[in-house]
Amino acid sequence: MTRTLILMRHAKSSWGDPGLSDHARPLNKRGRASATALGNWLQAQGHLPDEVLCSSSERTRETLARLDLSAPATFTDALYHAEPERMLALLQAATGDSVLMLGHNPGIAGFAQWLVGHPPAHERFSDYPTGATLVARFGIDSWKELRPGAGRVAGFIIPRELTT
Repeated sequence: MTRTLILMRHAKSSWGDPGLSDHARPLNKRGRASATALGNWLQAQGHLPDEVLCSSSERTRETLARLDLSAPATFTDALYHAEPERMLALLQAATGDSVLMLGHNPGIAGFAQWLVGHPPAHERFSDYPTGATLVARFGIDSWKELRPGAGRVAGFIIPRELTT
């Protein structure tokens, strides 16, 4: 069986209100446009999750809403600035065949690098900018079987490639 992970960093957030906590920051105008474009790209490519694991922050929630996907979502504080090891534990508990995990850097960049045996030839993969999205496939029957480097890249995109 094949499992698919869509690993996405939240879209560009606003720093416009210094009174907001980091957790409460919303998307900015560019981030809102990017999230919509990413959702359109996922749908056009047929990368549709059947489960979503999403950080509880405002910017990840808003990114997910603008993707316009119909999969059930779990919002968790555990993904807020999670390290790769925590992200792995959360993914290993997932039950979907195709999971969208929506989180933050620096953990998400490290997790992406840990997941794939051969990273995409993309200059931005290592720093995983806002909105960066990896689609990786795994020849496993359960997320519990996930091992380092087992992922095969099926796609990688950044919002700047979708919006002009």
